[in-house]
Amino acid sequence: MSGKVLKLGTRGSMLALWQANYVKGEIERKHPGVKVELVRIKTTGDKILDVPLAKVGGKGLFVKEIEEALLDGRIDLAVHSMKDVPTVIPDGLTIAVITEREDPRDVLVCPSGKGFRELPAGARVGTSSLRRQAQILALRPDLQVEPLRGNLDTRLRKVEEGLYDAVILASAGITRMGWQERVTEYLDVETMIPAIGQGALGIEVREDDDETMEYIRFLTHRETEIAVRAERAFLHRLEGGCQVPIAAHGRMGGGTLELNALVASVDGKRVVRGRKSGDPSRPEDLGRDLAEEILSRGGKEILEEVYSES
Repeated sequence: MSGKVLKLGTRGSMLALWQANYVKGEIERKHPGVKVELVRIKTTGDKILDVPLAKVGGKGLFVKEIEEALLDGRIDLAVHSMKDVPTVIPDGLTIAVITEREDPRDVLVCPSGKGFRELPAGARVGTSSLRRQAQILALRPDLQVEPLRGNLDTRLRKVEEGLYDAVILASAGITRMGWQERVTEYLDVETMIPAIGQGALGIEVREDDDETMEYIRFLTHRETEIAVRAERAFLHRLEGGCQVPIAAHGRMGGGTLELNALVASVDGKRVVRGRKSGDPSRPEDLGRDLAEEILSRGGKEILEEVYSES
């Protein structure tokens, strides 16, 4: 349709704008008659930068205001990092598209050039994530994990200024911004299991907006969607969010979906890991089944303790 304008809601960080501009460019290339306008929306998560996410309500803080703009018609679609999207979507909205996943790994950025295993005892490692904190301490209890909030560029600046000896970040954001030269080490997904949905983008629209869905459907990446659905089902069954160290990573191979996941105590002293393969046509079943298995092997006690302290 010639002259069609779609309003795309996004956070205002450098990375969020990169992601929004990527989707804008893809839509306009695919549909030459369509113009996509970016609408910047400041979320609660962007305003509260001096408190760990676990203390202020978790990941929903990065999407709430954007979803409100979708519901009241100020925007037509929104682009989110899937790791920021709660497992329960508001009535009337849907994640219509999950794009092809960027590198899901975490990375270590250390100005002195030391790898994770080479960091000296007592080194200060910054992270915004309880998931990373628990896995760092499980592997290296001699390290000092310190909270680190802020946009990606802010976190990189803090470690380069010497406020931390190293930081751990998502590879996807570093890659999208073209900052790979700052990476000291890529952490294998077996060593540091990623966050649910890490590296994937989700496009959210109103459930009844068939026209907008038609414009964006081509951006769906089937294998990523299947893997992320399994990860999110795992998380949903555990009723987890930023307040709990939970990790899961799904991947397709040989026509099978494999899910690798864990639940850990915040101090990393107790970790329950699990791995399960299954039918990719039923990803939610695989996620729920692995969650039940991990709960039965000690995950339930860990979660109850973490929730009682939060």
